[in-house]
Amino acid sequence: MGQKISKQKVLLAMSGGVDSSVAALLLQKAGYEVYGAFMKNWSDTKNKLTGECSWVEERKHAIKIATKLGIPFITLDFEKEYKKLVVDEMFKKYKAGITPNPDIDCNEKIKFPLLIKAAKKAGIPLISTGHYARIKKKGKKYELHRAKDESKDQSYFLYRQSQDDLAHTLFPIGNLTKKEVRKIANKNGFENAQKKGTVGICFIGKVNLKEFLSRKIKPKKGKIIDPQGKIIGQHDGIYFYTIGQRLGPRYGFEVERKNPKTKRMNKWYVAKKDPKTNTLTAAPEGHPILLRKEIFVNNLHLIDTKKKDLPKKVFSRIRQVGELLPSKLNFEKGKLKVTLEKGITGVSEGQAIVLYKETKCLGGGVISFQIPLLNSS
Repeated sequence: MGQKISKQKVLLAMSGGVDSSVAALLLQKAGYEVYGAFMKNWSDTKNKLTGECSWVEERKHAIKIATKLGIPFITLDFEKEYKKLVVDEMFKKYKAGITPNPDIDCNEKIKFPLLIKAAKKAGIPLISTGHYARIKKKGKKYELHRAKDESKDQSYFLYRQSQDDLAHTLFPIGNLTKKEVRKIANKNGFENAQKKGTVGICFIGKVNLKEFLSRKIKPKKGKIIDPQGKIIGQHDGIYFYTIGQRLGPRYGFEVERKNPKTKRMNKWYVAKKDPKTNTLTAAPEGHPILLRKEIFVNNLHLIDTKKKDLPKKVFSRIRQVGELLPSKLNFEKGKLKVTLEKGITGVSEGQAIVLYKETKCLGGGVISFQIPLLNSS
């Protein structure tokens, strides 16, 4: 788990899910004095069947596990901070034509700093979460590593953690697979043993993104053009679409979509977004404009490595549990450039690119486009 096992106090973020519940049990068994904390960050999402706020339902699950394990339990209300630092920022970025990653912002600005602050205030030196990731101490530094279960690894969302964050954090389930976590929960009679994991936006859940964004961003019609600049349709707002998203007739396409060679219908995807002209560029599957091989990194954050010590060859990831892409690193005018071994689709400005050396997460940053789109040659 990163730190030497002791009888220390630890404040555990309990979401009501199976991962944090098993984390509580493992910490107890390791000899820690565990305190449970439910974080109330969003109260707008409701259960469609009961009409009850989702956070109330999740909190009930967390309380049941805390009671079963005899863990003191508190509720922390960070809704105001979450709305300001995560949700409002998300709207701003989408409005600017950028695709943000609110889960990363949530970990960096809310979950870890505010939980650590609450723990310190209560005289508790450590915090813990049910994240699938591992912390290793090497000398005086702390390293972040991918989880044992690669299919559930969450290091992508944690790349902005600081040395101070990692020094005060425990990830008890990082060395377990999801299957093993559920098995432990079943064995100990946890009623949430088979509970599905949360999906969608951190603390908000699964939502229709277009409907969600429409709360604050008014639709603004514009042109959809092909790679040659020919108008092929109309959109209702570039902020509702992401690079690599598939398009079709329902978006106003009036083009021949059949491939003359294969006689099959072409799949069309968003290739570019231009906020200044409110224009989307779309292209058929396989078109070189959809591929990107070179990425510049804004807001570079390195966990325990200095810029000068970065390896030349790494693996990079542009989405959670996405493919680990062989890449080369170099600096141009002081900015880190990542050159992928092969061009890929679906790379969006504003999303995170995270760098790895073997299982170690070096850090990462925000994807930026400063050169023309490249093909994979």
